[in-house]
Amino acid sequence: MPPTDTDAATKLRVGVPRETRKGETRVALTPDVIRQLSRKPFEVIVERGAGEMAGFTDEAFEAVGATLIDSAKGVYDEATVILKIQRPTDDEIALLSEGQTLIALLQPLSHQENVVKLAEQKVTALSMDAIPRITRAQSMDVLSSMSTCGGYMAVLLAASHLPKFFPLLMTAAGTIPPAKVLVLGAGVAGLQAIATAKRLGAQVEAFDTRSVVKEQVQSLGATFIDIDLEEDAEAAGGYAKELAEDHIKKEQEAVHNHALKSDVVITTALVPGRRAPILIKEDTVKEMQPGSVILDMAGEMGGNCEVTTPGETTVVHGVTIMSPFDLPTKMPFHASQMYAKNLATLLEHLSPEGEIIFNMEDEITKGVVLTRDGEVLHGPTLEWMKEKEGAS
Repeated sequence: MPPTDTDAATKLRVGVPRETRKGETRVALTPDVIRQLSRKPFEVIVERGAGEMAGFTDEAFEAVGATLIDSAKGVYDEATVILKIQRPTDDEIALLSEGQTLIALLQPLSHQENVVKLAEQKVTALSMDAIPRITRAQSMDVLSSMSTCGGYMAVLLAASHLPKFFPLLMTAAGTIPPAKVLVLGAGVAGLQAIATAKRLGAQVEAFDTRSVVKEQVQSLGATFIDIDLEEDAEAAGGYAKELAEDHIKKEQEAVHNHALKSDVVITTALVPGRRAPILIKEDTVKEMQPGSVILDMAGEMGGNCEVTTPGETTVVHGVTIMSPFDLPTKMPFHASQMYAKNLATLLEHLSPEGEIIFNMEDEITKGVVLTRDGEVLHGPTLEWMKEKEGAS
């Protein structure tokens, strides 16, 4: 059993197990952030080897005062709060004790069954991807941090598969024109993709259904594609919302025309909790230049391209279509640092004096707490449970 609140009166015991999901290379806390926490009422326990895939050695964790434990079970048994990146597997949920707190990327809009299991285990579950997008929570915004990593990595991967240079080159063998890059979606990931492609010397165009991002796109040196949709697609919190069917067709037509002139298309369009919208039809892929690359960042939600195979790289009609999952795992050092800083800020917000206080009147706390005392508090999961009960 984890220590009680009385045991943790002076130091809140925070546990960091090794991530177990295939392909996950990040770690939830890094030595620099643990040093920051150690000056406050936190004691950190880390499973041996938890940071090695991200470039953080056991010795580095010990040097900043973390206690190393040989097994995940040992971490779960000793800690009051468990910090993870990926949502827990069934085996990991079984290691959690009643009253324990779990903080991770739980993806509650698409994995409601996990939320229910955590409630049944009587775990207090907090989801980092449920941080409300308000000004005072910006330093906790993991989605923005990981989207920054993803947008950067997407361009590098696309460039490595494109059989052309990105920049303009003037050589003894002649002039090589810059690659043409089209970025669909100008959220955090899209803006980072634009900035990275520009730094590599490409000629960049971008499109987003939210007209408010036009100035941001232009400030990065890219051309914004204007389409008169007669509807702005910005929802609460700055996210995109679904468009009417006729607007989607107008958008697809514009994307088709610009994709045919592009060497690389990077798609980033997501609607929270929904299948990713189809922006690139197969007919468009058929007419694209042979050797072109589509990097579909929305693969985990079905993909923005009609012929995307989520999680794989394929060649369709002479076009390379890439849809890697968890792009931030491909640059785990800085991705871990950014995640850890977001996580530490949330921890300090919840437990300024060494004991977690769940003030459900606070907008941040109310947003991230999914389960508590055996109950599901997450609205969309409650609706999913009612629908499931009604269907049976």
